[in-house]
Amino acid sequence: MLHPEARRAIELAEGEPQVFEPGFDVAASRRAAREVAAAQPREDVAEVLDVDADGVRCRLYRPDHARPGVVLHLHGGGFVFHDVDVHDAIARRLANRARRAVLSVDYRRPPEHRFPAAPDDVDAVLRWLEREGPAHDLHGPVMAHGDSAGGNLALVAALRNPGRFAALVLIYPFLDPDAAFGSYATETHGFDPREAAWYWEQYAGTEDDLAHPDLAPLRSDRLFTLPPTLVVTAEHDPLRDEGEELARRLAEQGVTVVATRYLGQIHGFWRHTDVFTAADPLLLQVAGFLEIHAV
Repeated sequence: MLHPEARRAIELAEGEPQVFEPGFDVAASRRAAREVAAAQPREDVAEVLDVDADGVRCRLYRPDHARPGVVLHLHGGGFVFHDVDVHDAIARRLANRARRAVLSVDYRRPPEHRFPAAPDDVDAVLRWLEREGPAHDLHGPVMAHGDSAGGNLALVAALRNPGRFAALVLIYPFLDPDAAFGSYATETHGFDPREAAWYWEQYAGTEDDLAHPDLAPLRSDRLFTLPPTLVVTAEHDPLRDEGEELARRLAEQGVTVVATRYLGQIHGFWRHTDVFTAADPLLLQVAGFLEIHAV
């Protein structure tokens, strides 16, 4: 059953332009998202610094009395939308709750830059962090965090760089371009499966890319290499079943994994603490998981 907050959010979004409709304006949608984000309240963080990580724009957040370690944050938005500015408020909250530095990555986006531009950018940031991290007083374990498409990129980064991360957090990750799981038919509240298909069409450079494990990580034969992983799903999200299938496979392959389904919730809820009362508890769960595994 939909939580009343989720039902209201869906009702408020009715009538908005859909990405799969003719004439949809990507640039206008990006501008609108930045304008909405600019009006959001922001927590103070001890230090916020824009950095150039070998050509990849990033934003570093350092809270007061930061503990050792860095959380690499990869934003959602269907690969096409959002950036470090749109995710500024949530990155601040993540840094303050986790009490660790957060490095938010502004990876290249399609349709201007198709696969594998985004995962290549994440790899570039990891190389920069290894080389330049000490100069920015960044020490200790590196952990990866991503929501939706960012969850895909965080997972792919861990698969491409085995042993690099101490922990991995995936919030309703976007994993399956085939849309083969049952929740695509039953849980379409606020997230039309045609929208998901459009995102994959923008992201993939070729038809063959849709089968590449760096784009579709459920196809990877290296899932067993992953660090301790938290997988969070929303009950009424078409991506629910693919996230839970990932958790099942990880458990079978001996990876330390925790899977949590947030009942009554829809895709996108975790970033909007002003709308969803479940968002802050999820953020504290994420912080707790990172704390346990930040060794």
